[in-house]
Amino acid sequence: MESLHEVGKLLLVLGIVLVVVGAWFAFGGRLPFRLGRLPGDVYYHGRRGSFYFPIVTCILASVVLTVIFWVVNLFRR
Repeated sequence: MESLHEVGKLLLVLGIVLVVVGAWFAFGGRLPFRLGRLPGDVYYHGRRGSFYFPIVTCILASVVLTVIFWVVNLFRR
């Protein structure tokens, strides 16, 4: 019976994550910023090529994933 309780919590968390991701895809084009082109991302365009490193996007993704994993771990206890 305890395993069903854990599965229920996991399904709730996954459902919330799916709703957030779905909302991001549905309304992401209307946001004032684009993920991957945030201020602070490094972009260099030279004569022979270009270089792009999304440092701020990587930091933001890391923070968001850390919070998600923290919440999932909180529900697992």
